[in-house]
This record gives sequence, structure tokens and C-alpha cells, in this order.
Amino acid sequence: MTFKDYQKKSRITALYPNKDNNFIYPTLGLTGEAGEVAEKIKKILRDDLGVITPEKKQEIEKELGDVLWYISQLATELKLSLEDVALKNLEKLLSRMKRKKLTGSGDNR
Repeated sequence: MTFKDYQKKSRITALYPNKDNNFIYPTLGLTGEAGEVAEKIKKILRDDLGVITPEKKQEIEKELGDVLWYISQLATELKLSLEDVALKNLEKLLSRMKRKKLTGSGDNR
């Protein structure tokens, strides 16, 4: 499946207020779901000495899917192609790598 396919198919399941004119809802959902991923990792560190069991891995995979869904909806709300977002991100990272600027801080390095 391509990002384009995912973005189109996932949009069918987008049921939220003022869809197609509401970038706030998917933004809030994205932060919530990213927090759930972090919470699961935190509990693995706290309770399981950092060992990720197959069951915990499946739970994290589901949460990552939710993160992807919200990213896709936010991109759609902003009229961005998820495929273009992914490609531009790779271009940026490969450019930084080539220029030995992967470490450090700031968006424009």
C-alpha cells in the first residue's frame, strides 16, 4: 500500500466535527495518540525492564497505526499529500546526512 492509498482509504473512516475544515481535531488526536505510544514505552521501561514482549509490541503497533491515521487526516485537512510529506522528510534527512548535520538542533540545519 502506498501513502496515497492509505490517505485516501483512511479518509473514509474520518468522522469528526467540521471534517474538511478542521485541522485542530486531528492535531489534538495526534498528540493524544503519540502520548499513548510514549506511555506504553514508559511502562515497558518501568515494569518490564525495557524488554518488549510480542504482546507489548502488538499494542505499540496498534497505537502507531492510530498515530499514522491522525497524521493522514491532518495532512488531508491541510491539503497536503502524505506521500509528499514522507518524500520531503527523507530528502531533508538525506541532505543533513550528506552535510553531516543529522545531529544538533534547529529545523534549518
